[in-house]
Amino acid sequence: MKKILCLIFILSAGKILFAQATPADTTLPGKVTVNKDPRLDLLAKAQVDIAIMNTKMAARFAKGYRLFVLKTDNRDYAMKVRAYLLQNFPEEKVIMTYQAPFIKMKFGDFVEKEDAEKVKNQIVKGGVVKGGVYVVPDTIEVKPDKDLKEEIK
Repeated sequence: MKKILCLIFILSAGKILFAQATPADTTLPGKVTVNKDPRLDLLAKAQVDIAIMNTKMAARFAKGYRLFVLKTDNRDYAMKVRAYLLQNFPEEKVIMTYQAPFIKMKFGDFVEKEDAEKVKNQIVKGGVVKGGVYVVPDTIEVKPDKDLKEEIK
């Protein structure tokens, strides 16, 4: 019985050793031809153009000026001033922040300080804002060019 088991073990071990041998490489060197659809080039160019337009159209942030219009704890008065600003200057945005117990209001995105001063004078002449209106340096959102918007359409 031991002899039979020993014989089976030796035969199976030999078979395992021969299984590790690598066969000879039978691949032949050749040439691969790739046929690319020409529409892929057009698609890639269109994607690049769209990405460039999106980058130009996206809002950018830069150093500029805003008007510090109001700091109050009276919510009704703050909403009245906000409504006045939005009615008289619809192209500008009003930024209201609440830091307990005060409501702070900043107004506009001005690249040049002179533009901010002009709007400040108009707001003061309107008489709705009690107290001072101050021009403060801030990070503003630069709007994309109107010409660029029309070019896309």
